[in-house]
Amino acid sequence: MGIIKAAVSAIGGALGDQWLEVLEAGDMGGSTVFTSGVPVRQGGSNIKGTEKTVSNGSIIHVYPNQFMILTDGGKVVDYTAEEGYYKVDNSSMPSMFNGQFGDSLKETFARIKYGGVPSGAQRVFFINTQEIKGQKFGTKNPINYFDNFYNAELFLRCHGDYSVKVTDPLLFYSEVIPKNADKVEFEDISEQYLSEFLEALQASINRMSSDGQRISFVTSKGPELSKYMSECLDDAWKTKRGFEVYSVGIASISYDEESQRLINMRNQGAMMSDATIREGYVQSEIAHGLGQAGSNPNGAGTAFMGMGMGMSAAGGFMGAASATNAQQMQAQAAQQAQAVQPAQAAGTWTCSCGAVNAGNFCSQCGKAKPQPGTWTCSCGAVNTGNFCTQCGKPRQ
Repeated sequence: MGIIKAAVSAIGGALGDQWLEVLEAGDMGGSTVFTSGVPVRQGGSNIKGTEKTVSNGSIIHVYPNQFMILTDGGKVVDYTAEEGYYKVDNSSMPSMFNGQFGDSLKETFARIKYGGVPSGAQRVFFINTQEIKGQKFGTKNPINYFDNFYNAELFLRCHGDYSVKVTDPLLFYSEVIPKNADKVEFEDISEQYLSEFLEALQASINRMSSDGQRISFVTSKGPELSKYMSECLDDAWKTKRGFEVYSVGIASISYDEESQRLINMRNQGAMMSDATIREGYVQSEIAHGLGQAGSNPNGAGTAFMGMGMGMSAAGGFMGAASATNAQQMQAQAAQQAQAVQPAQAAGTWTCSCGAVNAGNFCSQCGKAKPQPGTWTCSCGAVNTGNFCTQCGKPRQ
């Protein structure tokens, strides 16, 4: 029992002469993972409500990204992963067209194949080998995440969607597809795998934490997260059930209240380490206090008097803070000046009169710029040797 590949020209001629039974996949949407074959009339119109079994000599049309299975009594007798036309031939041995899946399918086929004689209950099924997208997920409980930047254990919730792809259609048919099903959407079976997905998600996010990824970068690390997820679910999904996580997209991340407080505190501390920002904060607080005093309903004078008393007590602290900020800003300016100074000094030369110049002649005394390899003595003479030609002084 098996299938043989049929020439397209022969199919066209046969259909032109008689009503030959031709089967194709039923309605296969973007989330459909499994559907039965249905007979079609010449021109491609479906025959609704006809017998679903396939007879010897029937033609099966396989489209791209479809895996066709020929079964007998529920057991697989042949398959193909290659597009084209195939003829059912009960006198032939299984052809097993592996296509993109390689010889690994033969091992699976050896475990689930049918070993009897044709029973007359042969059927055709199709498995979608495209990426199945748009599977929503969300974490009910916060996931712990240690962030080295914040040096804290943070807790996050995330929402998004993921996609799956069938990697071993025969194993997928044997272990995942419900028996006697004619059509299966992934949403029909995804609920039982969602808990496993969320467990793998937590393990993968924890792994990203151990790899030193910033918690704020998680949303942009979809490819890395997909790789971690595939590795975590390799045994549970790919090896045992024939499908895998293909991609993971994080749409949003939210933190619990304590984690958000720690993040805000760390970010505020990082900003306040800048003396310019810190001084601006001090001055804005003073201005805010003056504004409140001016709008005091008991009178601005009373408010300013109270504020003056408060300022006399806190003035020392505010003045000291501003003085510290000023010192740090001066230090920052000096550092910036030192960084710029070498660039400004490049290309300048010092004349014997002490003037620093950038041109070819001294701006103070008019002397020419010394040529490379020369030196100017204190007496004013320009020399090339180790002693001055005018006064005899050694080169310094």
